[in-house]
Amino acid sequence: MRARKRRAAAGFAEAAFLHARAAADLAERLEAIPRTFPSVLELGGGGLFSTAAATRDELRARLGVLVHADVACGDLIIDTERLPFAAESFDLVVSPLLLHWVNDLPAVFGQLRQMLRPDGLLLASLFGGDTLRELRFSLLEAESEFTGGAGPRVAPFTGLQDVAHLLQRAGFALPAADRDVVIVRYGEPLRLLADLRAMGETAALAERSPRALSRRILARTFEIYRERFADPDGRVRATFEIVTATGWAPHESQQKPLNPGSAKARLADALGVEERGAGE
Repeated sequence: MRARKRRAAAGFAEAAFLHARAAADLAERLEAIPRTFPSVLELGGGGLFSTAAATRDELRARLGVLVHADVACGDLIIDTERLPFAAESFDLVVSPLLLHWVNDLPAVFGQLRQMLRPDGLLLASLFGGDTLRELRFSLLEAESEFTGGAGPRVAPFTGLQDVAHLLQRAGFALPAADRDVVIVRYGEPLRLLADLRAMGETAALAERSPRALSRRILARTFEIYRERFADPDGRVRATFEIVTATGWAPHESQQKPLNPGSAKARLADALGVEERGAGE
């Protein structure tokens, strides 16, 4: 992954419109949280979160020392599978569009949880399961036509519900996940591949298909893409699902769920309806 990201660095600024969108969204979410974060880790994103935060004076005033760690550039060059930070090092970890590259996401969520001080916040975005569904379909159809089968060509992405579950499993309090579906339109599918390459987001699977992707399979992929996913004006669609994960390091001051049966008001009264038993 590191070599792929380094090769993409030259064209990243022009193609990273999704990363810039995700970084700006994370900065906007933080603006709504009236907290000061003395120590901040920006994990991935090419420094785009820092750029987005710098344009928001009130937010930037609440962010203290900011360390940018990434796989190919930044203050620290890191391996995302083994993060080099001690326990309780940061009050905030913000990560725009990096964690979908991680092979063992549960383990990395666990590391991030340990890196946060009590009541510290993780705010991370990653590509979700609906990302590049058009390209995946077209590749599978084209390869099946020529070979009778198909191997993995596009990296798998984690689903929305899985992200929320993994946050809880890693020990985060108040875990939450939501999604933003972005449709990008291109004149040609080849332009999509060029953008993915420039972003450093081309697939890098540990277990790739043993068959090389031939030119005729790729040409047929583009044909299927245009046939199935073109708008009336001839431009083709590419779906990107951006999942945003939010979790807090546990602290005694945080809200706790009530014990079953401890409610002091009835839902039926609040709704103004008559309560009925389950058998009615």
